[in-house]
Amino acid sequence: MKDKIDPYLQPLYDALQDMIPAAKLKEYMELNIIQIAPLAFMRGRTLNDAVVILDEAQNTTTQQIKMFLTRMGMNTKMIVTGDITQIDLPSSQTSGLVQAMRILRGVKGISFVELNKKDIVRHKIVTRIVEAYEKFDEKIKKEIIEKKENSKK
Repeated sequence: MKDKIDPYLQPLYDALQDMIPAAKLKEYMELNIIQIAPLAFMRGRTLNDAVVILDEAQNTTTQQIKMFLTRMGMNTKMIVTGDITQIDLPSSQTSGLVQAMRILRGVKGISFVELNKKDIVRHKIVTRIVEAYEKFDEKIKKEIIEKKENSKK
């Protein structure tokens, strides 16, 4: 099963290797100090004394993110990351992250940190790519509004 799942988890392994020396990372994983598990393996667990990160949450369903968030045990912090501009779910399905942001905004003990293109720490051209897509999206939105207005006339 590890061989099937590992390719999907490679971005997490890469990030950990950027932060923790390889020998230490191997030790932490062998001692279960660091665990990497697919979302499907969270059901039924209570995560105590932990820092838990859900990455790519924009592609969770409402049921999945609710299940994840309700795994929080004592002395646990949960961090949920996701880019709502990169949702890969079918258009008929609501992103669990988007819905959770609507439902949980204002709940005591929950905070949101929203990043933008100024926070990009990749190659500088990535910022330009994001800007180009934003311009394109704005142009499409304007065209849709114009079509609607013209059809009303």
